[in-house]
Amino acid sequence: MFDLKGRRLVLASESPRRAQLFRQIGLEFVVRKSGADEENDVPAEPKQHVLALSRRKAKHVAATEPDALVVGADTIVVIDGDILGKPASRQHAFDMLKRLSGRTHRVFTGFTVLDTRSGASVADVEVTEVHFRELEEGEIWRYIDTGSPMDKAGAYGIQDQSAVFVDRINGCFYNVVGFPLARFYLRMREFLAQL
Repeated sequence: MFDLKGRRLVLASESPRRAQLFRQIGLEFVVRKSGADEENDVPAEPKQHVLALSRRKAKHVAATEPDALVVGADTIVVIDGDILGKPASRQHAFDMLKRLSGRTHRVFTGFTVLDTRSGASVADVEVTEVHFRELEEGEIWRYIDTGSPMDKAGAYGIQDQSAVFVDRINGCFYNVVGFPLARFYLRMREFLAQL
C-alpha cells in the first residue's frame, strides 16, 4: 500500500482493533506495546489530549526501533466536555453507558507517525459524532456481562454487540472502532512523499 522507503512499520498499540484495521487495508507491521504513561500531565482539551498521548506512545516505542515508522494512537469518548476513557469497573462501565444513552457524544482519535531515522513526524485528529438510542438497564448489564466494554474508551465497541446501541453516526466509522483509516492513509501518503 505504501512505499516505506526501507523502514519497518511499527504499531505502538496492543489494541486488537487497531491491528485488525491495519490488516484490513493491507499493511504489514509489527506490534509493540508502548508502556507510555497515559495518566500524568495530559491536556484536558480533547484534541490536544489524544495528540499528546499518541505522540507519547510513538516516542516511547521509537526509542527501541531504528529505521522504523512508528504509529502511536489514542481514542477517547467525550460527552458534556468530559473525557471517558476505559472503565475501571463494571459499575463504572454501566455509569458510562447510562450516561451515553439517548444522547450524542464525540469520539476523538489522535495519531502520530514518527520516522525514527530522520526524527520527522506527522500527526492528526479525527472526530466522529455518535448517537445512542435510549438503552434499558438490563441490556446494558447484559453487554457488560460479555466483558467487551472493559478495554474500550466509553465502555463500548461499535464493532461488537453494542452496535445495536448506536442508531446513527456523523463522520468516520473506523474512527469509532479505534483508528481513522482514510485520514491516516492520506496523511501517511503525504508524509512518505516528503521523506
